[in-house]
Amino acid sequence: MTSPLSGFGLAIPVVAAPMSGGPSTPAMVLAASRAGALGFLAAGYKTPDAIQSEIAAVRSASIPFGVNVFAPNSVPVTPDAYRRYADLVQREADRFGLALAPNPVEDDDYFEAKIDLLLSDPVPIVSFTFGLPDDAVIRALQAVGTMVIQTVTSTPEAQLAADAAVDMLAVQSRQAGGHSGTFTPDRPPRPVPITDLIKEIKATVKLPVIAAGGLATADDVADVIHAGAAAAMVGTLLLRADESGASATHQAALTDPFRTETVVTQAFTGRPARGLRNTFIDTYEAQAPLGYPAIHHLTSPLRKAAAAAGEPDLVHLWAGTGYRHAAKESTTQILTRLAGRS
Repeated sequence: MTSPLSGFGLAIPVVAAPMSGGPSTPAMVLAASRAGALGFLAAGYKTPDAIQSEIAAVRSASIPFGVNVFAPNSVPVTPDAYRRYADLVQREADRFGLALAPNPVEDDDYFEAKIDLLLSDPVPIVSFTFGLPDDAVIRALQAVGTMVIQTVTSTPEAQLAADAAVDMLAVQSRQAGGHSGTFTPDRPPRPVPITDLIKEIKATVKLPVIAAGGLATADDVADVIHAGAAAAMVGTLLLRADESGASATHQAALTDPFRTETVVTQAFTGRPARGLRNTFIDTYEAQAPLGYPAIHHLTSPLRKAAAAAGEPDLVHLWAGTGYRHAAKESTTQILTRLAGRS
């Protein structure tokens, strides 16, 4: 099967993953292109105006690129459960003089406005995570010449995406850093090795796939390509890249010899995500309710303040299992090495 990515002139089968909240930058997308790879902008947690500015910055270079969007798939939390957790976390916020939101904030991250932007000013590729958008959204994007990629974490999710006629799948294993793209946050994906997950999905769904999750070396990339993936997507390895927008606090934690473990947690956002284990997770994980995006909005001011103050034990230190391989060098060098070209 010919990969849809072949039309984008890739010289190496590597993709710079979209990392929401700041790490992914237009400069990272441009540097990925210089390596012969493909880069993604992350629209999550940004206003439509902000992502439009980033699109303009990348488009001026006349290179292929993608934009990742959070598809609505909310996990409501009851007011009582929210307030119990808010009361617990407030004691950390008190250290920074912050008053956390007393009631749940539920939103869809400007989904409709972002789709309107991407229809009026089309980009080469749009990918979705967290949920599967309506068929009408997928068809509308394809009608303006945009390739649609859906993030999935299991064969049933892959089948749903195929039934919706997406063009390609981003298959994410549980080893991935940051939020899981699972459609069912209350039921975590099985811990299947990425190569086995690729084979399982490709045996059922006749769509090309990009592999993501825990890929840290050139051998890892070669393994997923051998398993049938059209490309490997990496994110954690780019957190310390010259072009990364990750906070200095986050970047430093990745090299801290005392941080030896990543865990899946819902303590920061109310949705399962993998990050470096820290005091906040150890203290609050057992009490943290599912509830996205309300818990994300609850803890966001605290996390930002802690990152600015250099206190990593109160920050969401998203990282996949291969985080020790994250290097302080250019995105171009990192991706070139992963492709076995250096």
